[in-house]
Amino acid sequence: MRPCSPRSSASRCSSAAASPAPRLPGSAPLRDDGDADTDGALNQRVAAGDRAAFQLLVLRHEARLRAFLSRVAGSEADDLAQDAFVRAWQRAGDYRGQGSYAAWIMGIGWRLFLDQRRTARRRADLAAGEDVLAATDPRPASEAAIDADRLLANLSPQERAALTLCFGHGWSHGEAAAIMGLPLGTLKSLVLRGRAKAQKMIGEGAAE
Repeated sequence: MRPCSPRSSASRCSSAAASPAPRLPGSAPLRDDGDADTDGALNQRVAAGDRAAFQLLVLRHEARLRAFLSRVAGSEADDLAQDAFVRAWQRAGDYRGQGSYAAWIMGIGWRLFLDQRRTARRRADLAAGEDVLAATDPRPASEAAIDADRLLANLSPQERAALTLCFGHGWSHGEAAAIMGLPLGTLKSLVLRGRAKAQKMIGEGAAE
């Protein structure tokens, strides 16, 4: 997977620094030694225009963000991830340690996806992983994987995202609700409704 290299102009990123979001090198990838600053400390440096600190945050969180977006946005995931990191660079000063940085950047990606759908007025053909079905589908995993896209295509984007966050990524209901900007009760309803729909479709398929 190529490193994230936000494609923004200097004017787009002026709220965080006078220069555009840093472009990660294509070779000799950065290393995160594990004893470096916390995400919050790194982000404080980003808010002051520290490009190296931003590169480390991208290194830590890019893979998880892309994995989530690929399941809710399909082929649009890479562009959304790029835009999410651009937004994180621009608005670094908005993050003040409320919740984890990982949840904050995932929330940015989710809101960008919703904005894209409202603007385009279309429903994307969204993808999801087979691990979401593992808790509901009694068939062998290989067979369930074949039908994963077909089954989950009948769920709403909100239901897909809720199931992906809670089952595919292991977020708690509270964390998933924060990422999606929803009340906890609404998030739980989405999970229950999405699982019920998936189970019903599985049952109908087995009866055919």
